[in-house]
Amino acid sequence: MMPALPADDGTLAMLLAKVERARGLQLTSYKQPCLRRRLAVRMRARGVHSFGAYAALLDSVPEEYDLLLDALTINVTKFFRNPDTYTLLRERVVPDLATHGAPAVWSAGCATGEEPYSLAILFIEHAARAGKRARVRIDATDLDPGALERMQRAEYPAAALEDVPRDLLARYFSPGPPYRLDAGVQKLVRLVRHDLTREAPPEPPYHLVVCRNVVIYFDRPTQERLFQRFFDALVPGGYLLLGKVETLFGPARARFAIADVRERLFRRPV
Repeated sequence: MMPALPADDGTLAMLLAKVERARGLQLTSYKQPCLRRRLAVRMRARGVHSFGAYAALLDSVPEEYDLLLDALTINVTKFFRNPDTYTLLRERVVPDLATHGAPAVWSAGCATGEEPYSLAILFIEHAARAGKRARVRIDATDLDPGALERMQRAEYPAAALEDVPRDLLARYFSPGPPYRLDAGVQKLVRLVRHDLTREAPPEPPYHLVVCRNVVIYFDRPTQERLFQRFFDALVPGGYLLLGKVETLFGPARARFAIADVRERLFRRPV
């Protein structure tokens, strides 16, 4: 059952400003219904029923900030999520990018790392078929320090590996659970704490930007700014991959070319 949404007694804006000052998370960019639902989850867990009471609780229980941040950031992911998308990446995108020598990839909003590590495995597999060593830099960014810490540990439960092909599971993971990821895969991925809505991309230009099931949670002006940021961060001919339920709109629709409409793959024109 969804938690009841608290009535706004005028203190919601105060609460959001408080969290932004304390943790730098730009909550005003979130869609309001989504934001209020996620706040309600934490408020219900703490037994408080107004935004003002929750703000006071944050003062008395500082560790609640970390739990709130975890609730507000989107951490639902697993390895090779949406297998058809990874088939497209394996058969079309990775071989193209590998011709660039040492391509750069940005996994934006990477949560606990399943997505960037899946990408790294694709590059390793492609290079191995050619008898070579994978040369790629994958920047994996997220705002949630807890998610990045779990990513750095690189140990995953069985549920996170449900879509991993058996041969890849045997090749790149220890027996488990928990399943520990091969160190060679981890070396291709650089973890960066990063606020997608406020900070510039870590180290552009990129040949591929992957941001799946993240922008949908932001309001339209923020989405349009992010689409422009992704466009600017890409090399000519570079790819942008969004989530299955996301698409481009506004000025970005004219700037990007459609590479695969079903898998939400777009390309910056050459």
